[in-house]
Formats: sequence, C-alpha cells, structure tokens
Amino acid sequence: MSNIELKKANQMAAIDLLINNPDLNKTELANELNMPPQTIHNWFSDDRFVEMYYKKYMISFNAKLPMVLNSMVREAVEGNVQAGRLVLEHSGKLVKNINVTVDSPFEKFLKATEIDATEVIDVESEEVQQAIEVLPKRNPINDKPLKRKQDEKKAVANIKKGKKPYRQKRREDRANRYALLQRAKKVGLDPLPAKRPTNSERRKWLEELIAREESMKSQTRQA
Repeated sequence: MSNIELKKANQMAAIDLLINNPDLNKTELANELNMPPQTIHNWFSDDRFVEMYYKKYMISFNAKLPMVLNSMVREAVEGNVQAGRLVLEHSGKLVKNINVTVDSPFEKFLKATEIDATEVIDVESEEVQQAIEVLPKRNPINDKPLKRKQDEKKAVANIKKGKKPYRQKRREDRANRYALLQRAKKVGLDPLPAKRPTNSERRKWLEELIAREESMKSQTRQA
C-alpha cells in the first residue's frame, strides 16, 4: 500500500470513528488510531479531508432522520405532547397563529340564543358511543401532569441529542456490523475475530477493507 493509500485509509477510519463516536476529541481520536495528535490536527486543516468528513457525515445524518422522526411519532402516539407538537410542526400540520376573541356577556348571550337544536349532539346516540369505543385507552401517566411534562421534555431532549434507547442502539450496532461483513465479503476479506477486537486490530482491519475496495474500484475502472 502506497503512502497516499495508507493516508486515505487512515482518514476514512478516522471519519468512521468520528461519525460513530461524535464526542471524541482530537486527542482521543489520535489515541484510537495510534497516531500523533499533530497529524489529526493537520487533517482538520486540510479542506479535502474536511469536505470528505462533511459529505460522509451528512449521509449518516440523513440516514438517521427517519429513525428520529419515527422515535418522535412513537413518543407522540404514547401521548408525549412535546413530541406530537414537533411532529406536527415538521409535517406542516400545526398552525401557530391563534386568534383570540373576547366577547362581552351580552354578546355571549346573543350567540347562545342562535344555537340550532339540530346541532346539539346526543351523547347517548349510537354513533357517539361507537366513536368513543375506538378512542385509545387513557394513559394513567396523565394523572401526574407535571411529572409527565418533565419526562416528555427529557425524552425529546434525548432524541435531539442523538441518544437512543438501549435496544435501538443494539439493533443499529448489529446492522452496522452486518454491513461491514457484507463489504468484507465482496472483497474477499476475512471478518474480524469473534471476540471483541482491540482498537488497533479494528483500525488495521478497516484499513485493509478500504484498501481492497479502492483496489477493486480501480480494477473496475480499468476494465
């Protein structure tokens, strides 16, 4: 592998680490890659590296948006008012403009006398009872509105920060491992050992994977 190919492989490994671990700082990233911190600093001063990092990050970001929206919808279905408001705002279904009309007691009396008897709804009617039957069951958490509001805000804040439930994170980790295995299979690279690999082993394996993929692309273009 040439120096240029090795540098690109190291940069791609760094980008993968940054995307999957957004809280990593440059020093921690250098330690993960077993590289001098100055090298990482130089990369971030390189427009080509920054552009490559941004493009790959946006791909990952856009791929996660449906999951974020699904999480919001799930919270809204469970009765999270804050999540429901965000979902409606995102879909353009929530109108924030509110018109307030203040009527005098006399005006209220005049409007009340204009009610048509045919407009009065009989709550004992069969149609109303059927509509009530299909309503979702009341969530007992509504008995504690203050606690519910705090929990809702916390859940929404966690979603915005990218924090995911444990099961969802495990599913995504499995999906990422499966995607890497499929990539390795295409280029004839043996998978990582069953036991948890060290950071150094994983980095070398990723470098080899990227190098083989680049080599395969080069051969395809030449053909």
